[in-house]
Amino acid sequence: MILLQAMLQPWHWAIGGFLIGLTVPLLLLLGNKPFGISSSLRHICAACFPADISFFKYDWKAQKWNLFFAGGILIGAFIAAHWTQGNGEMEIAAATKERLQNYQIHNYQGLLPQELFNWNNLFTLKGLIFFVVGGFLVGFGTRYAGGCTSGHSIMGLSNLQWPSLVATICFMVGGFISANVILPWVFSILN
Repeated sequence: MILLQAMLQPWHWAIGGFLIGLTVPLLLLLGNKPFGISSSLRHICAACFPADISFFKYDWKAQKWNLFFAGGILIGAFIAAHWTQGNGEMEIAAATKERLQNYQIHNYQGLLPQELFNWNNLFTLKGLIFFVVGGFLVGFGTRYAGGCTSGHSIMGLSNLQWPSLVATICFMVGGFISANVILPWVFSILN
């Protein structure tokens, strides 16, 4: 009973980091399996849409463990959202809260700000920018970089792969530019 209560409480971020770090040696021990979440979408498309598209013509069954991993992420997120005992409010630094208030964001319940990500915004200019343009850029960037942050920054850097170092540096630079230049500019237009 004590173990169950401990599991239902919020955990320190370092525990998650340690567990993520353990995936690299585990995957290396299991036969140097490539790791990345964005590749799961390619595996799903190859399994569900067996068309005459060369990009989807490969042995996706050899990577089916990655689909189970992605499914485990979804199940874990569902369990965490519905059965853990957090108060629902995100812990955010005071300086970040002040900056978010300048963008008219005041609700810190959950992972996504309700002022941005809700059904009412879906067919507005704000929704177009955040859902469509943002989603396209994430998808395009992942494909253009040959993988996502988990594949490059966790597995690729651990294997000392030069393309993963370049991709990770670009991810970081893009994040800094987005947070400090593009996002304030977008909010200045929308508010």
